Amino acid sequence: MKFKVFLVFIVSGLFFSCKSTYLDSKKSPVLLNISAEKDENSFVNLKNYSNDFVFDMKYATADNFLKEQVYPCSECFLRVKTVKALLAANSVFLEKGFKIKLFDCYRPKAIQEKMWKIVPDANYVANPKKGSIHNRGGAVDITLVDLNGKELDMGTTFDFFGEEASHNFSNLPENVLKNRKFLKEIMLQNNFKSFDSEWWHYNLNGSNTDEISNLKWNCN
Repeated sequence: MKFKVFLVFIVSGLFFSCKSTYLDSKKSPVLLNISAEKDENSFVNLKNYSNDFVFDMKYATADNFLKEQVYPCSECFLRVKTVKALLAANSVFLEKGFKIKLFDCYRPKAIQEKMWKIVPDANYVANPKKGSIHNRGGAVDITLVDLNGKELDMGTTFDFFGEEASHNFSNLPENVLKNRKFLKEIMLQNNFKSFDSEWWHYNLNGSNTDEISNLKWNCN
């Protein structure tokens, strides 16, 4: 659900409006239809458009490589076009008896800066001066679970920083290679591209040209 607030000031008879820089995490009482959203670049909360995802937003907890909570709450905001592609991919997985589990979605630039202060190493955190696709609302960190919620074996944990996490690393059990291939093939078929060094990271095609955003969210 999008949250828009306009503050109006009267100065010497002139009107000025200031658009809010916050996104509302309040949930809609009913599921919304993503096709009704006409602005492809606006930010929405994925939870308002489907009940068929599992959420484990790692940076809203201390269970991450930073060992610190850096998100104020466990939300998954993305641009409308990213949500459309993600819903399409998840519908394919559901037909095959699986669903997407999300670890991370949109990340405000201010949080990117906070992460950089904790770990100022471009091997682990994107430099906020350049920004990441997460800051643009076009990236998701995901895995797959079966319909009982059990994760498929992908060989490493999320945010494992080693060569074993790479799509190009083949010295893994056959079932792990099969699971990674399954995830990658469906995501690529639905307008995403993979990130070579991280089996869990997918970017919406073309999202690298979107603006870096610092829209924050109000937690309810």
